[in-house]
Amino acid sequence: MRDFGDGFVAILLPVYLLALGFSPLQVGVLATASLLGSALLTIAVGILGAHHDLRRLLLAAACLMVATGAAMSFVADYALLLVAACAGTVNPSAGSVSVFVPLEHAVLARDVGDADRTTMFARYSLVGALASAVGALAAALPDARAIIGLGELTAIKLMFVLYAIMGVASALLYFRIPARPSNQGAVEAGAGLGPSRAIVLKLAALFSLDAFAGGFVVQSLLALWLFARFNLSLSEAGAFFFWTGVLSAFSFPVAAWLSRRIGLINTMVFTHIPSSIALMLAAFAPTLPLVLILLTIRAALSQMDVPTRSSYVMAVVTEAERAAAASFTSVPRSLAAAASPALAGALFAASYRAWPLVICATLKITYDLLLLLQFRHHKPPEER
Repeated sequence: MRDFGDGFVAILLPVYLLALGFSPLQVGVLATASLLGSALLTIAVGILGAHHDLRRLLLAAACLMVATGAAMSFVADYALLLVAACAGTVNPSAGSVSVFVPLEHAVLARDVGDADRTTMFARYSLVGALASAVGALAAALPDARAIIGLGELTAIKLMFVLYAIMGVASALLYFRIPARPSNQGAVEAGAGLGPSRAIVLKLAALFSLDAFAGGFVVQSLLALWLFARFNLSLSEAGAFFFWTGVLSAFSFPVAAWLSRRIGLINTMVFTHIPSSIALMLAAFAPTLPLVLILLTIRAALSQMDVPTRSSYVMAVVTEAERAAAASFTSVPRSLAAAASPALAGALFAASYRAWPLVICATLKITYDLLLLLQFRHHKPPEER
């Protein structure tokens, strides 16, 4: 439900803000505000997750999603939109960067063994990515507004109402999760991290570099780049992001299969580097078909580190630390990613439209090489 909502919001957000009369720089700043707010919320749930029922925290997050959709539907003032983005659950990346993620990871990981953990995360990521892809396709719905006589702004606002409805549906599903108090025995009071603190902090630092790079081409800004350079319509952009989302989704089971043969770290690195090369080439490709082909190749490879990264983090910490570990590796990612959309917006405004893609690709390749260097010998239990 929530990934479906994120799928269309990530595409509609820049269109909505531009229709309200805001600049590309302001679009980037609002994307930064939303990622920064997500980081702060994730810090909170990482600490609370070690000491409170995870279901209750998920229900609270779903209520926040409802409030966010309602606020975005009725607010047109930029300052208030910034507040709603920062305090709410708007996700401009349409990916696994939100307050929900560390809680869901902890709930899922506690009920599977080491041998099944990566496959479980691949299935979880597959379902979420397919829902996000369908959401991207739903972003074209405002283009059909003429059939029922609605204006563009009204049609987009109704999509934010739909986002709020997805929050209600999410809450109903979260309510069905069995209540279970967290195990606090192995966790330091108030911190959530114990014996695995050093490795979690090192991973968090590396993931931050990856996220900072990714922030230059969050889906909202990539859509803005395609709108500005090739005049794509909402329908065309929605269809493209739908198919790239489907490709990303079906790469997750492949990642799980590949990780059983070459290991989690190798899978993360050796699929990520080619995707970054494809992104860099897309920045300079002269025609729309070639750009879409390169971005499609990127989509097929770039997300294969998602289930493997989640599985790796859950594997190298104790059960009691899992909510905190998921949070403390997600928070620096969100904080780092929060800085780059505003920089990308400034580059767009200055007509340096290819630079965000080049910067993203270069930094991501650097991250992959550092990850391989630092963790190639630190094996999860199933690989020892």
